[in-house]
Amino acid sequence: MPNHDYRRDLMGSASVTPQDPVEAGSWQSYTLIYTAGKFGIDDQGGVKLAFRTHSDMTPLQMDDPSAPGFLTVETSNNAVIDVEISYKRNIRPWGHSITVLCKQFLKPGDEITFCVGDQRQGSPGVRTQTHIEAEHQFRVTVDAFATVDYTPLEEHKQPFITIVPGKPEVWKALLPTLRQVGQPFRFIVKPEDRWGNPSDQFNGIVSLKPNRPINGLTDQLTFNDADFSVVLENLVIEEEGDYHIDVLIDNAVVARSNPLRMKQNSAFSHYWSDMHGQSGETIGSGSARDYFYFAKYRSFVDITGHQGNDFQITDDFWSEINSLTAEFNEEGKFLALPGYEWSGNTGLGGDHNVWYRTEGRSIYRSSRAIIRDKTRPESDCHDVTELFDALEGEDVLVVPHVGGRFADVTYAHDARVEPSVEVHSSWGTFDWIVHDALEMGYRIGIVAGSDGHKGRPGASYPGDAKFGSYGGLTCHLLPELTRDCLFDEFRRRHHYATSGCRLYLDVAMSYDKPAKIFFRNPSLGNDEHRLGNTATMGDIVQTDQQTATFNLDVMAHAPIEKIELYDGTTQIECIRPYSNADLGSRYRVSCKGQETRGRQRLVKWTATAEISGATISRIRATNFYNPDQQPKLTSSTCVEWTSVTTGGAQSIDLWIENEATDASVFVKTNQGNLEIALADIGIECTEIACGGMDKALVIQRLPEQLSKTQLSISRDLSIPINGDSVIYARVTLEDGHVAWTSPVYSFK
Repeated sequence: MPNHDYRRDLMGSASVTPQDPVEAGSWQSYTLIYTAGKFGIDDQGGVKLAFRTHSDMTPLQMDDPSAPGFLTVETSNNAVIDVEISYKRNIRPWGHSITVLCKQFLKPGDEITFCVGDQRQGSPGVRTQTHIEAEHQFRVTVDAFATVDYTPLEEHKQPFITIVPGKPEVWKALLPTLRQVGQPFRFIVKPEDRWGNPSDQFNGIVSLKPNRPINGLTDQLTFNDADFSVVLENLVIEEEGDYHIDVLIDNAVVARSNPLRMKQNSAFSHYWSDMHGQSGETIGSGSARDYFYFAKYRSFVDITGHQGNDFQITDDFWSEINSLTAEFNEEGKFLALPGYEWSGNTGLGGDHNVWYRTEGRSIYRSSRAIIRDKTRPESDCHDVTELFDALEGEDVLVVPHVGGRFADVTYAHDARVEPSVEVHSSWGTFDWIVHDALEMGYRIGIVAGSDGHKGRPGASYPGDAKFGSYGGLTCHLLPELTRDCLFDEFRRRHHYATSGCRLYLDVAMSYDKPAKIFFRNPSLGNDEHRLGNTATMGDIVQTDQQTATFNLDVMAHAPIEKIELYDGTTQIECIRPYSNADLGSRYRVSCKGQETRGRQRLVKWTATAEISGATISRIRATNFYNPDQQPKLTSSTCVEWTSVTTGGAQSIDLWIENEATDASVFVKTNQGNLEIALADIGIECTEIACGGMDKALVIQRLPEQLSKTQLSISRDLSIPINGDSVIYARVTLEDGHVAWTSPVYSFK
């Protein structure tokens, strides 16, 4: 049996330069020197230098010394070596690796020098990963005896660099979305660098301008050196209404907060969560402590959880997670939940998040693929149905999601512990998992999270890697911010999901006479209910009425593009806050979709849009989160771009002028083409299927400018004689963000 820990103290040492902190996303050249230890390295032995799978550092290459990512490897004794660069061919989480095979032996003290991003022959070097990390490790393992059993250097001998944020380029202003009149709340202003890292490099004053008076709000905030944010606590509003705050620098607005609604005698307040992410102890980056700290003090979500892959969580790390959640949890201020990701293969159920109400509960692993803990083998649950059985009687929440693996909700579902499904994460947007659950007849709510691997829960930017989307958030409707309230309301599906924005949503289903509104899913044999005329999102309602009235109120930071109203998987209406008469010379071209449900879902697009018979005056990109991969207006008639989609869409708006009667657009991509006369493009989308699951090219015409950020709709909807009415809304904003309400279920 391999002994990966044999005499780590004698396997040598390594160092890396530069050692000064490095800016995230900056171009650098790193020199790592490995010095052979007591055993040297036998011929046919070797060394691996590895990087985390989800580091988005420039891919390495050895073919072009003038191109990015050029790598050279040399030995101090001129020994003959073979060098191989591989991706996902090393044990996780160190998937990116350089393997050096020594065809001649090395003595103790001999050196191997890796120049990662060698700039001596014209290469710009490597772009450092785009997310910050206190200890970004260059992982060195050694095969000293030519047994292909690689032993890691001792931890204190593993070289690392510190990656820090750059200068502010984006400002964020955060308010809660719903509070009761007189209830204190906080306001947060924070800058981010071009890659979405919180930045501490602004020293100066910002001005604040509310749309209505707010008690306790100052006119200015001062940022000092090392301030990542400034927080104003205990603000109070004594009048109902809708509020927002502008942030200005030198009289220019740099940020507008999300909207805040103040209500009198509201049953709920809104609290925001990202309950789904990982740290460096599993497949992510940074420590678990840094992860919880970021959620509480950098992204300022109200609720978080840590969802490491179970087959990487040792008993010791499970204890650490529980200790950290107990430490960071503050009832009324911030909730940290103990949990893990049950990471079974898709054929056995796929990825499911598990959260406990209290610390000290068991972890039920799908496997122990890369851990050595042998204790309590009876707790292993290799199939999700075994997991559901093991969790019977536990005070627990479970949510299936789409990650590397996807959860197959058609394989198994247990309504006792599984109230909702996750529609969006950094991996992409996956309406199909909601539709799968509804087609099976499940009564589920809809949530979102990040599944972030970059240590930034609640503000999870994709960077320059296979994550194609900004991480999602869930808004929880709670009477108080406590674990008890969270679990009670989560089980009643009182929440809505977004692709990362904090918009205000309110759903009310009205009945002409009192109906039964159940506290839990009545299919579980629990008849506890209240009688009422109004239900909210997530409620299950029994009535003898033929119809009910669905009321939706939307208030957002950005203009509303459309609201799609669904009954189950059927879209019953698409509502736009504009008409054909409002359309202008603005055309939106979108690439969307995914190849498949599994790991190979990512679609790479290389595209051009050429206009004939008209010219393009300007363009604007939507959902292009990588600042180095933005669409370019290469001429007055041509736009070029590269992008990735993993579900969801990336779009470019074209403003057209000098339009002739026969003007047309030709969109050419590596996935498919679309050609159409501009006169034939209208309010409804023209879509060309490109294979995959929902991979498509889409074009539509829009008003010159959208301005409506608030919209209320009311619809009378029928209730079937058999089965459920399953009513929910999908809201799309002009800036590409999407939100989903949990359905209201009505039956007779």
